[in-house]
Amino acid sequence: MTKAERTAQAREKARLIREAQLKKEKRNSWLIRGGVLAAAVAIVVIIALVVIQTQKGNEPIASSGPVPANANAYGGVTVGKNGAVVPPATTEKTVDTSKVPAQPTAAATAVADPATIGIKASASGKPAQVVMYLDFMCPACNNFEKTFGAGLDTLRNEGKITVEYRPLPFLDRFSSGTNYSSRSAAAAACVVDQSPDKFKAYLDSLYANQPAENSKGLDNATLEKLATEAGAASITSCVDAKTYRPFVAYTGALGAAAGINATPTLFVDGKQWDPKKVQDFSTFINGILAARK
Repeated sequence: MTKAERTAQAREKARLIREAQLKKEKRNSWLIRGGVLAAAVAIVVIIALVVIQTQKGNEPIASSGPVPANANAYGGVTVGKNGAVVPPATTEKTVDTSKVPAQPTAAATAVADPATIGIKASASGKPAQVVMYLDFMCPACNNFEKTFGAGLDTLRNEGKITVEYRPLPFLDRFSSGTNYSSRSAAAAACVVDQSPDKFKAYLDSLYANQPAENSKGLDNATLEKLATEAGAASITSCVDAKTYRPFVAYTGALGAAAGINATPTLFVDGKQWDPKKVQDFSTFINGILAARK
């Protein structure tokens, strides 16, 4: 090849290399643009799903609804020996928030008439009734359970007491708009309706996995997963349908109307515990049990 031919060949080769490079850069540019677009679409989809879920979670709750099997119309689930749920004394099958008594105009310091919410001294020879109002987002409730739960379990298994748990929706305002207190209480209602023997295990699991106040709380999928892990039947359809949200709303309003304004609030044999008068709950309950003998 002559020098001119070699030069022409080199120029042609260089041209082909440049064209290939330009094609590669153009292809990469489109890939980058496509990736950015796909990421943007994914972000929009995620935001839309969050918005939809939030809107769905905040949809108005029906004013009336069913009472779960194995729970009473005051919102309580009574646990006896070895975690067995005691059949409720009430017979109501449905509740209606429009029929709740008027709310107090001033904060109550105590419940004036516990009998209006099914709290009274047990008959002679029967286990004393312990009633506990709680909120699954309430750290004080969790601390109470950690401190006194084992002692209550011992007294239950000895047949000296029954413990009635009444979950409330009081701290919904502290769950970043997700109504966690209501959702968790309704999930517990689903468990007691379908798998009553697993209620106490589920309650313990909700405390063990308690979210912080002012967080979004656990999502419904996690509430459902914890129920399955506790040995309960699937509560997915029950939770998703908000089956017992009206029940939780009703029992929360009923408790507030009676003067329940804090959690935990406890009663033993019809008497309300006042930590200002008797700071230690063990002292309070043991004094009442001793007086029953």
